[in-house]
Amino acid sequence: MVRPAPQPVPGVVRPTPSNARLAKKPTLETVWEWLSAIPDPEIPVITLTDLGIIRDVQWQGDTLEVTVTPTYSGCPATSIINLDIETALRGHGIEKLTLKRQLSPAWTTDWLTDAGRAKLEEYGIAPPQPAGGPQHCPHCKSTLVEKISQFGSTPCKAQWRCQSCREPFDYFKCI
Repeated sequence: MVRPAPQPVPGVVRPTPSNARLAKKPTLETVWEWLSAIPDPEIPVITLTDLGIIRDVQWQGDTLEVTVTPTYSGCPATSIINLDIETALRGHGIEKLTLKRQLSPAWTTDWLTDAGRAKLEEYGIAPPQPAGGPQHCPHCKSTLVEKISQFGSTPCKAQWRCQSCREPFDYFKCI
């Protein structure tokens, strides 16, 4: 039995054969575009660039260096994030790659892009607010919300509930 070729999956870059080489170095703008397609492994509705954890991309000779600041130093998704970055870039033909971990300055929720905040809310996760709690329910927009637990589905989120629509929702903690 012959199986059909797998169909492309949006956001997933398949590796190129190991003997495929880039004709020339891609521009940094192109590399940033590639990186902007990599979803966060814990909240796949936003990308690593939406999250603001990719701090810098530069060529050091013929080696591409990508600087990553994890959301916090003990983030359990850090190794998966690095693997996803490496897989995506190698899939685009990058052979020489260095991933640099930068802990200072520490990541804050201020680094989330406006697009990332909007994507979180559209997905049903209240984006971080300086006041320390959601402004409104991401489902019905009611301001009558209450905290259920400081701990949510991931360490960076808390569990809240809307008193109007009664739906629970995650709140992305302000860090």
